[in-house]
Amino acid sequence: MPKDEPLAAAAPDAIAVDRLSVVYPNGTVGLRPTSLAFAPGQFVVLLGPSGAGKSTLLRSLNGLVAATQGDIQVAGIGSIAARGALRRHRQRCAMVFQQHQLIGRLSTLQNVLTGRLAYHSTLRSLWPLPLADKRLALDCLDRVGLLDCALKRVDELSGGQQQRVGIARAIAQQPRILLADEPVASLDPATSVRVLGLIHSICKADGITAIISLHQVHLARQFADRVIGIGAGRVVFDGPPSQIDTAVLTAIYGSLESAQRDDWSVAPTPMTVPDAAVEQEALSTTLTNRITPRPT
Repeated sequence: MPKDEPLAAAAPDAIAVDRLSVVYPNGTVGLRPTSLAFAPGQFVVLLGPSGAGKSTLLRSLNGLVAATQGDIQVAGIGSIAARGALRRHRQRCAMVFQQHQLIGRLSTLQNVLTGRLAYHSTLRSLWPLPLADKRLALDCLDRVGLLDCALKRVDELSGGQQQRVGIARAIAQQPRILLADEPVASLDPATSVRVLGLIHSICKADGITAIISLHQVHLARQFADRVIGIGAGRVVFDGPPSQIDTAVLTAIYGSLESAQRDDWSVAPTPMTVPDAAVEQEALSTTLTNRITPRPT
């Protein structure tokens, strides 16, 4: 009989938090004690209404928000509280912001190149970056469909294009982890799907662990491998998007009505299409009233 093959060792978590909590200086509780682990290559959506604690959790993962208690462990680095660990973590942990955080007067290429600054000393970054970095930045722009805009000022681009520049800047870091804080909140529905689809395809192609905060349920269902529902600063759901039902939405948003207000896809309202003949008659009546002189 063939010998049993040894089981392969499980891959370490890309990032994990243990009893992490955040209390702001004014006493507001941003995040209650939370323990979570994120697997390599997983596309995770943090789902919940505004003020639920999604951004607090997300921003604590790279130190933009300081944790009050708890620990954050990163594969290959350990605790980010150790000396020098946070800088090494941020080098390979990219961020996509809701408001883009681009420099409007600089070109698209120059903005993407800022994603390479973490790999150079402060003194070296004062000089033009190496040719290899420029080639990488151009390749990143090509991946998001903006190579032809490389020399345009970024403030000449549309909102959707600017968000794609932010994505290109993030992947120019060659990250192991990508964090995105409401990356499509300021975009129209069609552009939102395209931008989030772009993030998803790049992360899957490159094996990047993605943690994305959203309030749109339909986008979480469409793209997430795993959904973590957050309400009032605590995790109230953790599972696949297929398990999101009325009870889960009520737990996350407080009520189904609140979920419906936050995301039209929860309970779509049929559009009333006016009858063309009725519209034409109303328009004709209005015009007739405007051009017919009133009796004196």
